[in-house]
Amino acid sequence: MMVSSRGRYALRVMTDLAEHRGEGYTAMREVAERQGISLKYLEKILPCLVAAGLIEGVHGKGGGYRLTREPDRYPVSEILRLTEGDIAPVACLDCGTETCSRSAECRTRPMWDKLNTLVDGYLSSVTIADLMEGPQSTEK
Repeated sequence: MMVSSRGRYALRVMTDLAEHRGEGYTAMREVAERQGISLKYLEKILPCLVAAGLIEGVHGKGGGYRLTREPDRYPVSEILRLTEGDIAPVACLDCGTETCSRSAECRTRPMWDKLNTLVDGYLSSVTIADLMEGPQSTEK
């Protein structure tokens, strides 16, 4: 599994919004500057987060974006699934993929299943609140 810049940046945006949630709506430009992400790229990520209901946006003066729930209610897995699609380590475990014809006798399938379960379990256990605390909070 290789997480794209879209997924990584979405996590950075969500963490940034969480860290500034007491300030009301945050302008996209401010997030871009603080995170070192191009405004043009953010314009592609934020609508996806809004459409999924993870953040809300308001246009005009005093507008911007904010979280729709508390940081500890955002598992990293939810954000990565939204931005990356399925986060399975191999194509045969991807939810949108047709069942492999070798699945029944595949000797490696149990290993991939277990890896998928471990990765999903870990990413589901880490929240935006954990990312706000720093590296030590993600050592679960």
